[in-house]
Formats: sequence, structure tokens, C-alpha cells
Amino acid sequence: MGPQDPRETAGYRLLARIGEGGMGTVYLSHTRGGQAVALKLIRQEFGDDPEFRRRFEQEVQAARRVQGYHLVPVVDHDTSGPLPWLASVYVPGVPLQDALETFGPLPLPAVFQLVGCTAQALAAIHAAGVVHRDLKPGNILLGPAGPCVIDFGIARAADATQLTRSGGLIGTPQFMSPEHALGDSVGPATDVFSLGLIAALAATGRHPYGSGGAITIAAQIANTSHRPPQLGDYPDALRPLLERCLTADPQDRITPAELAQMCEQAAGRSLRDFGDWLPPALTAEISRREQASRQPPPTTDQGTTATGPSWGATVPPGTGPAAPPAPSGAWTPAPPGIAPRTDTTAPPAPTQPAGPARGFPRALLMAGAAITLVIAVTATWFISRPDDEGTDTSAGPGTTAGADSASASPKESGSGGQEESAAPAAETTYTEVFAGKPLTIRAPAYGTGTHVDLDAPKLFPNGRIGEIEDLEMTYQDWSNDDLQFLTPMGRSAGTDPQQCRDGADTDTLPSSILSEDLKDGGIISKGTVLCTVTAEGNLAMLEITDVLPNSVKGDLANELPDFVTKLTLWKIDE
Repeated sequence: MGPQDPRETAGYRLLARIGEGGMGTVYLSHTRGGQAVALKLIRQEFGDDPEFRRRFEQEVQAARRVQGYHLVPVVDHDTSGPLPWLASVYVPGVPLQDALETFGPLPLPAVFQLVGCTAQALAAIHAAGVVHRDLKPGNILLGPAGPCVIDFGIARAADATQLTRSGGLIGTPQFMSPEHALGDSVGPATDVFSLGLIAALAATGRHPYGSGGAITIAAQIANTSHRPPQLGDYPDALRPLLERCLTADPQDRITPAELAQMCEQAAGRSLRDFGDWLPPALTAEISRREQASRQPPPTTDQGTTATGPSWGATVPPGTGPAAPPAPSGAWTPAPPGIAPRTDTTAPPAPTQPAGPARGFPRALLMAGAAITLVIAVTATWFISRPDDEGTDTSAGPGTTAGADSASASPKESGSGGQEESAAPAAETTYTEVFAGKPLTIRAPAYGTGTHVDLDAPKLFPNGRIGEIEDLEMTYQDWSNDDLQFLTPMGRSAGTDPQQCRDGADTDTLPSSILSEDLKDGGIISKGTVLCTVTAEGNLAMLEITDVLPNSVKGDLANELPDFVTKLTLWKIDE
């Protein structure tokens, strides 16, 4: 955090600057329930444009509708304040761009799994009516649960601003589709073309359109119909995928669902199987970041975040803590020509390379950063290096603006001591407070709302907006009829506390679910298990045992259902 950085936005305490790009700066923060988030604060020049604010609101609302695997969801946003902002779930991991720069190209099976999972994410994005428009290595995060696609759809918000009308550029030129490079309208197929370019680069370090500057490559992409890329030098197993993705006509491109199926067959394993799917050195780096993310950075007596080697500060060689030893069978290091990291916590070079290092065009990855106006929100705790100026290293893409945003603001939290990156993480334990307590959340009548305190537990019917603090949910029929989560709520795959915590952290629902999505069979149906870290820092699990039509009659009637649940609460001991 520099002296120019704010320390607080809309009740969110900003702990560290973790990324910066064309549209804004990304900061590490926490919800009041303790969930780490990446908060993107939009630049003043965009915030001053009313048309940008209007479209930004539309795009964030669209992004919140996206549901699926390998996506980083938005948990909060506001377009009404001095500067627009959005907060996304923070996922500790390594951006694909950083992984390629540091370690070189991926093994071919890993490329197929990466592309297949990304294709599944694109299918979910497109199903919600959203087009990513800026898919690139900086917008794919290699996390503990596989790859995640971030920052989807937000690029479109800047299209109609005065900046772009006067000649600005939205998107990263060397990863554009032909129609995007030509300025034509874009659809879901444009993301498939970008993914094909990423697949080629990830597997070999070579861009299908050469190693020139970003604008030169974009011009060649625009000319694809007359001069298609030469794919003869790519591996035989990869070439059919590239041919299906990199066609000039969008209608001839493979669909994301077909691409995912093709990749699963080529990988020879389930796309959900992430055991040893990456080389050991990269896996170790992901694990190190996951471990570091369990403890917030320390603060000084003045309340500002202290920086140090454990939290990604760039230090001169030899002055930081010793790097951990290379794991057995460590992967080939980045080849010559790639600038090494200057932080000493990066994975060390292995002593026994698996084979000759292949050249990787770092300049190709970074050339578009200076002109792209879209930040890649990649989840990592590390402050951006000087050569990452155009790429964010935070995480992904809420309550509504105004009063609802204020009610979702996080609590101020204390800081722990500085973490040694090599120390083992303390095991989290869960102490049961109560189990299976019946709790029926009845639909509110028109013009009313019901606040829900899961810690008590207690319901507050006929409540007003922002009337009660330390809540987890508000079921309301005010301006919208929806169920709002004031602490991030996720779906759990089971009913033990660790599964519950994992669901709360990795399968987060939108912070507002409208009535049409609340009917039985919708997003929340009978049998759904919901979990959240509560406002008081406990772990709460709601098992939906039934979804019933509400009993509200007459002029106050609405279509919101009643939820019959069983509530279990654990105290979190970390």
C-alpha cells in the first residue's frame, strides 16, 4: 500500500494492493464474515462517465447470474459512490501468465485439462448471456481446485465511454478474435478463438500468429480469412483442437461444450481430477500461496498493512528468507530470455531439468498490457511486480448499491503476526454449537422484509433496510423481491464442517437471488445445503428440507417461497 492508496472503501478495510490494470486497482480485503475478497476500485476517468456507470451496473448484474465450475464469482459491488467498485472471491493461486513466464510451457496433458476446464467455464458464462471479451493468460488462474476464469463480461462496460469513443481500445490485441480485431460485433465464439490462441501458447510458448508486437499480431489475426495461421509445427495431438478453434468464421468454431469433451478425451482423465495435473514446482507454488492466504498480512501500529517478503514485496536478491528446497522431480525452469522473478519466494530452479528448455516469448505476453484497458483480476496475495503494470494479480468477478452495500460491509478485523512461508499451516477445527435446529424462513409480504441472524438463531420479520447489524440474510420484497446474502453463501457437497467450509469458500452464490430463481427446482431447491461464515465468525449450515408456496394472500401476495430448513452452527478454531 502506497501513500496514495485508500485505506477503506464502503466499509471494506483495504489491506494490500494486489493488482493494477487499465480499468483500476485491485486491493485485498475481507467481508465482515472473514472471507478474503479482491476489491477492484475503478479509475476516476471511468467513474466520471455516467454511461460507464450505467453499463458497469448492467455487466456486474449479468456476471452475478453466472453459475458453474471454474469461475470466480462477484460477491459485492457499488456503482453509486465516488468511484464504482466490485468485490470478487479471493482465490489463492498463480495466474497462467505468471506460470508460463516462470516455468515455461505446460505439459500437453495439462494443457488439455486447462483448456477443457476453461471451456466449461465459458459454457456457463455464455449460458448467462455474457461474453468474456478479454480471455487471455492473465485472466485464467491456476488455483488449488483447478483453473478459474476471472473478470468475465466487465470489459463491455467500457465500450461506450468517451475514452473508447475517442479511440481507446478494449481487449488484449494478441488474444482477440478476427471479428473483435476488425471492430465487428462479438459473440460467444470470440472467446473460443481466444482460448485456441491460449492453448497454442501454453503448450509450446509460440503464438500461432508469430512473435511480433501486439498490434502487428492483431492485424494478422484480423486477416485470418485470407491468411490462416500455420499450425504444422504444433504437436499432432493438439492440432485438431487448434484447427477447430482458430477458424475465421465464428459459425465454424467448435462450441465450448464440444471443446470440453474433446479435451477430456485427449487428456485421458476426468476434467475434475486435479491430482498431480501440474508439474511439481508449479503445484508447490500454488500450495505456498494457499497456505499464505490463510493468514492476513500484519499491520503496523498506525493500522496500515506492513509489507515484507512473506507478502510478495519485491526484495533485492539475497536479502529475503531462504526459498524452500525444490521438490523431487521439479519441473524445467523458465528458459533463457524470460526475466526471472526478483522475489525470493518464487519456486527455485530444479537441479535436474527434464529436458532442454524451450524459448518462451515473454514479450508476447506482456506487450498488450500497456494498451489493454481491462484488468485481469487474478487471485494472488502478491503485490504486482513493476513488469506486471498492466495485469492484475487479484481474483475474479454482490449486494446491490446504496443501503444494501452498506449492510454488507465487513467488520474491522485484527491482524496476525507475519507468516513464514515455509511453516505448516495450523489445522482448522470446528466445535459444534448446535445441530439440526429447525428454522423456517417464511416469505415476506409485499413491502416488507425478514432479517435472518444465523448465530442466534433468530428471525426479524417486517424489518427495515439496514435496521439490524450482524446478519447473514435478508428475505425482502421492497424494490426487488429477492433473497439477499449479507455474508458470502455457498453450496456444500456434504454436511460435515470441512465440506461446509469448502462450499462457502469455493461455490459462492450471487449475493442476490431473484424470485424467479428461488422456486423449487431453481438455484435453491429441496436438498440444497448452504453454508456461510457468519457475521460473528462462526460456520453456519442450512439444509433445505422443503420449499413451499407461501401463504401470503391478497394485495400483499408475491411469488416468494417459504424455506423449511435445519440449521447447524460450528465455532471456528483456527
